Amino acid sequence: MTVASRAAVTRLKLTGFRNYASLDLTLDMRPVCLFGPNGAGKTNLVEAVSFLGPGRGLRAAGADAVRQRRDGEGAPVWAVHAEAETADGPVTLATGSDPDNPARRRTRLEGAAATQTALARLFPMIWLTPREDRLWAGPRGDRMRFFDRLVLAGEPDHARQASAYEKAMRERQRLLDRMDEGMAVDPAWLDALEAEMASSGTAMAMARKAALSALQGEIDARPPSAFPKADLALEGLLEGFLDESETEAEARFAERLKSTRRKDAAAGRALSGPHRTELLARHREKDQVAADCSTGEQKALLLGLALAQGSALARERGTAPVMIFDEACAHLDADRREGLADAITAIGCQAWLTGVEKGLFTAFGARVQYVSVEAGRAVCEG
Repeated sequence: MTVASRAAVTRLKLTGFRNYASLDLTLDMRPVCLFGPNGAGKTNLVEAVSFLGPGRGLRAAGADAVRQRRDGEGAPVWAVHAEAETADGPVTLATGSDPDNPARRRTRLEGAAATQTALARLFPMIWLTPREDRLWAGPRGDRMRFFDRLVLAGEPDHARQASAYEKAMRERQRLLDRMDEGMAVDPAWLDALEAEMASSGTAMAMARKAALSALQGEIDARPPSAFPKADLALEGLLEGFLDESETEAEARFAERLKSTRRKDAAAGRALSGPHRTELLARHREKDQVAADCSTGEQKALLLGLALAQGSALARERGTAPVMIFDEACAHLDADRREGLADAITAIGCQAWLTGVEKGLFTAFGARVQYVSVEAGRAVCEG
């Protein structure tokens, strides 16, 4: 696949970030392979890259957690600054401590405050870390957080809709708790909050269904490869409403929320909605639920999904996303490492990969740039 452009970091500067007192790394737009001993700072470096996209980064760390520590004291400020290529051309991105409140983080795009939607549109990003290796056998919420990141890479407004839904749901629950304690609650207030939940929740569900359809289509069209094909489905109340009648789904969900107020008040949480949706996956060739597959097969399925989404985005949007694969090669055999290298090359993205040895990336050859990492220092070879 040849894409018109790719999102890519061409210069990365760190100050007081994790174990990096200072770093200034100049890159081209090829994939980046970081190698070095455990504890050298490879994951810290790709975490810094993840901070340039929407959200809280691949570790979901707070602003205070990433400050470099010296003798038990945190650095006064930390910052991540990048020169990057995007769908709109070259831009500067920066994130770091808010000078007025170092415990908070602020992000800038071309020197102005950046919204999550703008970052998602300009700098789409997909990542996999060792935390996701057992995603299929873990909690439902982890699967949906992973899937929502895939959705966000293609639908920049998804984070805003999810935030609006969560806020309205919290406010509604606060009123229901008061009602459960026998306090008076204005029904019109509840109606308004449920209308917001229905509107933003339906937008979330529609974005998820569209992303799943495109992702499944990409998987189905892909020729046989080193990564198994998955059959995917979303299981949830609102998704079911959308299957029956897209125009009526929002109204039906609002009615459901109104009818379950007492149950939700007693339970202390909303019992239905897109926050309860489940992502289902099966290993197609083995006709087996993903959670019942071996650890290696589960990881291969997950890599296949991430690669398929990257390919779908590159095809549909004309811009390949930044992709981060932390320690992805460590437990892959030679055939799958070669398959990963070929897939990343075919997508045409700037992928960031980490590993303890340069030899893990032999399959990439000269198609990537190699960066040696040791004790908070990073040097681009050649």
